[in-house]
Amino acid sequence: MPRNLLTDKAIQKAAKDGQKRLTDGDGLYLLFNVNGGSHGWRLDYSFGGKRKTLSLGTYPDTGLALARSKAGECRQLVAQGVDPSAQRKAKKQDQQASIESQKRVAKGLPALGSFEAIAREWHSTVHTAKVSEGHAERTLIRLEQDVFPWLGAMKLADVSAPVLLEVLRRVEKRGAIETAHRIRQACGQIFRYGIATGHCDRDPANDLRDALQPVIVKHHPAITDPKQLGDLLRAFEDYRGQPVTRAALKLAPLVFLRPGELRQAEWAEFDLDAALWTIPAARMKRVKQQKISGAPHLVPLSRQAVAILKELQPLTGRGRFVFPSPRTAERPMSENGVLSAMRRMGIEKDEMTGHGFRATARTMLVERLNVNESIVEAQLAHAVKDSLGRAYNRTEFLEQRQSMMQTWADYLDALRANP
Repeated sequence: MPRNLLTDKAIQKAAKDGQKRLTDGDGLYLLFNVNGGSHGWRLDYSFGGKRKTLSLGTYPDTGLALARSKAGECRQLVAQGVDPSAQRKAKKQDQQASIESQKRVAKGLPALGSFEAIAREWHSTVHTAKVSEGHAERTLIRLEQDVFPWLGAMKLADVSAPVLLEVLRRVEKRGAIETAHRIRQACGQIFRYGIATGHCDRDPANDLRDALQPVIVKHHPAITDPKQLGDLLRAFEDYRGQPVTRAALKLAPLVFLRPGELRQAEWAEFDLDAALWTIPAARMKRVKQQKISGAPHLVPLSRQAVAILKELQPLTGRGRFVFPSPRTAERPMSENGVLSAMRRMGIEKDEMTGHGFRATARTMLVERLNVNESIVEAQLAHAVKDSLGRAYNRTEFLEQRQSMMQTWADYLDALRANP
């Protein structure tokens, strides 16, 4: 197809003569009086079986030689399988994104496409919808303190496994091994979100699964020797501190709940006549969806547990919390309420903790009282599965659990009564 058919003189003459179009050949032409008087260069080309037109600038700002040069570049792109119109559009989008990123940075916000921007987007749209408020808050704090200062400004796609490992090594060096693992897991979720949203192509956190120091599991200190447990129960019985704290100490080994579940107990959750404590799903240690729609956790109460609660009821029963704070009845007792009392009694933290009663009951019910392990796990509110791998309903085993809780309370009475 012929090219270079025009000259500058021919263009100037055609403009004076009032012509509407001049062709330079091979798809390049000049339109006169476009958009109120300006003259515009156009290039017609075919791509993917479709006829397309691309603007190459206005005349005379874009002269004949420059228009031909631009047309030649576009023809080369087409020959390489690239659509010039699509490339121009993508370039404009990149320029706009760069401008927006600069504006965000000027306002103190993370740049678009940066690790921090994608991480915060994942956190607000995905993570907070899946986990509890406290869990989501802890994840964000870890990212803000240990990741964003070093990776936040980087493009998500530019973060490699060695770069991420360097960040995690900083966390390891201060001895926070488990935190380093949790950060790697969160980063893995961020990269997978980035893959799904088109911000990166792979997850470098997955390459670091075996690169971190292993987490040394430390179990909560717990007493599993009958004599030692009897000594502990007698110490609780002889405690002469606050009546509310004494009641919490005596009830803790009978119900073996997590400390937070015990101290936040509300009177509205109890049916003392039916000897049953119904803890709402929202107060249990569960994933967010289970907190919203899951069944409550049922705690059958032994005669001994009911007696402790009835003794406490005249003191705190007119308020919301069974174990209110000594400073205000509007809040439950603090996390350290029971622990502090145990320390004052001379029970060291490496000997027993509030959480340790769960391990005590778990071990001794199975090994000393021959209770079915699944029944104990159900009472501990652990995920229990049957022989086919199906999760048991949290309200199952209720009759067996009622019997178990009474047997356990009687066993504790016997240990306390026999030094």
